[in-house]
Amino acid sequence: MPKHPEFRLDEAIAVLERTPVVLDAWLRGMPEGWLRADEGPDTFSPWEVLGHLVHGERTDWMARTRIIVEHGESRPFDKYDRFAQRAESEGKSAAQLLDEFAALRHANLASLAALRLEVQDLERTGTHPSLGKVTLGELLATWVAHDLTHMAQIARVMAKRYRDAIGPWRQYFRLMEWPATA
Repeated sequence: MPKHPEFRLDEAIAVLERTPVVLDAWLRGMPEGWLRADEGPDTFSPWEVLGHLVHGERTDWMARTRIIVEHGESRPFDKYDRFAQRAESEGKSAAQLLDEFAALRHANLASLAALRLEVQDLERTGTHPSLGKVTLGELLATWVAHDLTHMAQIARVMAKRYRDAIGPWRQYFRLMEWPATA
């Protein structure tokens, strides 16, 4: 099996800067049936994923990056509420969430660039409340993986909306049988 590539900040930024554009093209103006579809209780709809991404831009990635840069392991990260978007996004349209996400992501990437991180900075460590010691490189790689897994989740949720409508073709789509996740 091939070795996994090392984390590269320039490649990470290439994904992070595109996520708002991809989501905007995909979800802006989409009918509510698509935006509010989910996989059952305690799972995210595409609309909830947008709110979750907004919340993460405010409270997770750059907040934790700053903690590592300024405090190292001496100050643990604040606990993250994976469901905070349910209250924070109430009454907001998908278009509002998309605009908010794009603005916050742009500001966060500018803040990240302003840190002028070097390769050796990626080994700096912080303390996650449940995972313990983590590196800045791991945190930034997780930011990218987080974006990509939520985009895959949106695709899965939307595909499953037509799970029964596709009739016998369902047997060719393993994704239709994947378990629901938040």
